[in-house]
Amino acid sequence: MKHKLLAAAALLTTTVPATEAWAQKTRGKIEDAEIEIVKERVNELPEATRNFEKVKVEAPTKTTEAVGYTYPDFRLPADKLNPSVRVLTIRQEELAPLTGNYLKAAIGNYGTAYGRAYLHNTRSESASYGLDFQHLSSSRGPIDKKNSSQAQTSLGLNGETYSGPVALGAKVDLGRERYNFYGYNRNVADLPTQDSIKQVFKRAALKVYARNRAQDAAFQYDLGLGFNYWSDYYQARESNVYATLRSGYRLGETSRVSINGDVSFISHKDSLTVSRPFVQVTPAYEVTFNRLALSVGATLGYTGDTIGRARQFNAYPAVRAAYTVTEDKFVAFAGLGGAIQRVTMYDLTTENPWLAPNVRVADTRRGPTLYFGFNATPARALQVNARVTLANDRNLYFYNNSRRDSSKFDLVYDPKATQLVNVHGEIIYNAAEQFRLGFKADYNGYNVKTLAKAFHRPAFQSVLFGTYNLYDKLLLGGELYTYSSSYGTGLVNASRIDPGFSPKIRAPRPTDAVIDLNLRADYRIMENLSIFALGNNLIGKKYERFLNYPVKGINVLAGVTYDF
Repeated sequence: MKHKLLAAAALLTTTVPATEAWAQKTRGKIEDAEIEIVKERVNELPEATRNFEKVKVEAPTKTTEAVGYTYPDFRLPADKLNPSVRVLTIRQEELAPLTGNYLKAAIGNYGTAYGRAYLHNTRSESASYGLDFQHLSSSRGPIDKKNSSQAQTSLGLNGETYSGPVALGAKVDLGRERYNFYGYNRNVADLPTQDSIKQVFKRAALKVYARNRAQDAAFQYDLGLGFNYWSDYYQARESNVYATLRSGYRLGETSRVSINGDVSFISHKDSLTVSRPFVQVTPAYEVTFNRLALSVGATLGYTGDTIGRARQFNAYPAVRAAYTVTEDKFVAFAGLGGAIQRVTMYDLTTENPWLAPNVRVADTRRGPTLYFGFNATPARALQVNARVTLANDRNLYFYNNSRRDSSKFDLVYDPKATQLVNVHGEIIYNAAEQFRLGFKADYNGYNVKTLAKAFHRPAFQSVLFGTYNLYDKLLLGGELYTYSSSYGTGLVNASRIDPGFSPKIRAPRPTDAVIDLNLRADYRIMENLSIFALGNNLIGKKYERFLNYPVKGINVLAGVTYDF
C-alpha cells in the first residue's frame, strides 16, 4: 500500500537528517524542517516572533522543493491526503561533524528493501553540487501478496555556483514508480494477475534558476525556469513548461514593493489532447508603521481550463496586516485575498496513484479568502501558532471511486462553489536542540452543494511528534497520526437506505478513521557507522485511507548507515 510504503520512506527520511547531522564535515547549520500536515506549508522555528522582515534569500538547500505559488495563505490545505506523504523531516540536532556523504540500506517485512546514496561536496564558498539516489520497494502487500506490491526509485542531481552577488543553479529529478490497482472485488472465482492491474509512472523534472545572494541589495530576486514531464502505463503524458519569479525592491528602511509571478503551459495527452495555459502575478506594496506591518496588492490570474462554470480570468485582493502586540512575543495578523492554484497530474499522482485513465484536471480558484490568526513565543523554547481561513473554492477536486471500475478513482468537481472553513493550530516545544515535542491539528469543513460528500477529504487530521537526542549517540523519534473518516462510493445494501429494497446500489461509504503510530531509533556504534530501526503502523490496524485500499499492518525496517 502506498500509504504505508511512503510512511516508511517518510520515517526513513526523518532519520536521514540525523545522519546528515552526524555527517557534516564543517560546522554549517542543518536546514530546518518539521512535521507538516497542510500542503507545502513550512513553518520554521524562530526564537522570536517578528512582525516584519526585509526580503531575505535563504542559504542554498540540498533538497528538492516543490514549485511554490504566489501566496501561501491561499494554498489549499490537506491536498496531499496521505499522512505519509505529508511528513516532512523534523529538524535534527547538530552532532559531531564528520564527512558529507553516506550510504543507507535496510530490509523489513513484506519483502521490503530500502537503499539510499547521498553524495555531496563539503560546504564551499564557490559551488554546491550533489547526488541523491533512493529506492524503496515491497514485494508483497496487504492484499493478495504480489498483487499489492509497490516500488519507487528516484535520482536527484543538483548544482549551484556563486559569482559575486548572484547564485546560478540547476536541479534534475528522475523517478519511476510501480503500483497495482489492488482495490478490486475479491468475491470472484479468478483474481486478476499482477501484470493486468499494474500502473507505472515515469517522472522527469528540470529547473534552472538565478537569485540574488546580497541581502543588503535594494533589489532582491529569485527567477526560475523549469520543465516537468510525467507519463503512466496507459500512455498518458503531461509536459509542463513553467517560470517563477519572486522579487522585491526596497524603497526605504520600512517599505518595499514586491512582484511575484508564475507562468505555466501544460500539454496533456490521453484519449484527448488538452492545452492548459496559466499565468498569475501579484504586485504589492509593503510598509511598516512601528508595530504595524501592512501589505496591499492584488492577485491577477488566468487559466485556460474550461471545466465547470469557473471563470478563466480572476482578480483577488492581496491585503495583509500584522500587529506586534508584544515585542518578540505575540503577533496578530489578518488578511483578505485569493489565488489560482495550479493542479497537475504530476502532483495528483503523488497524492493518489490509483487515478482512472482520462480524468479531467482543472486548476482550483480560491477566493475570496479571509484569514486571521496569531504567532506567539510565550517562552524561549515554546512556539504557538493558530490560524482560521474562510475560503470560497471553485473547481476544488475530490477523489471518488469510478463507476466503471471501483478500484480506480475519478476526479470530481462540484459545479457550484465549495465553502471551506479551515482551523489550524500548532504548539511546539524545543529544548536546547535535545528534546522536541509538538502537536499540530487541522479541521477542514467542506460545504459542497451538488456532490453527496466531500469525497476522500477528511474533516480532521492531527499529528503528535517528538524527538530526543541522548548523548549524541542515540536519537529517538516518533509520530502519532490521526485522520477522521471521509467518504468514497461503493455498493451498499439498498435496505440500509430503503427497508423495502434488498439489492445493492452505489452510495457513499465511509472510510476508516486513521490512528497510526510510527517510532524510530538511530544508534551510532562507531565514528562512521550507525544502525537504525523503524516501526510503522505499530497499532496494526489495516485501515482504508482510500476506499477499497487497506494499508499494511505492522511493518518494520532495520538497517545500517555508513558515512565516508
